[in-house]
Amino acid sequence: MRGDIKKLIQENHVCVLATVSEGDPHCSLMSYAADEDCREIYMATHKDTKKYRNLAANPSVSLLIDSRETGGKDKKAKTKALTVTGTFQDGMGEQRRMAVRKALLERHPDLNEFFTDSAAEIIVVKVKAVQLLDGITDAYFEKVS
Repeated sequence: MRGDIKKLIQENHVCVLATVSEGDPHCSLMSYAADEDCREIYMATHKDTKKYRNLAANPSVSLLIDSRETGGKDKKAKTKALTVTGTFQDGMGEQRRMAVRKALLERHPDLNEFFTDSAAEIIVVKVKAVQLLDGITDAYFEKVS
């Protein structure tokens, strides 16, 4: 994965998670963290949410991460938008769940109460492909193995 794509993932804190169930799309604004090489994206939600039910029914997801949060106030600067295509990974062991929860807490200490709630479920998205749009016309696509 290109360095500028990893940097965009690592510098931002919020993404849009798109899920689908029975042909109907659903978007959710999510706080996230990523593993060191940005091949996995971590989030959390409660099991009784529409997004979690959608993930259980259809593990294919899309994430949108953009540079509006880190781009500064220069209106002429090019906004970067990264579309991440991936798959929801279910059924992790307790040791891994604790490690992911720790990564989320380090990245978002203000969400401690939510991430430590016993009803909170960890979402792991395994990245399959990325598409970076830098400005209006400069696009780059990469499959991630």
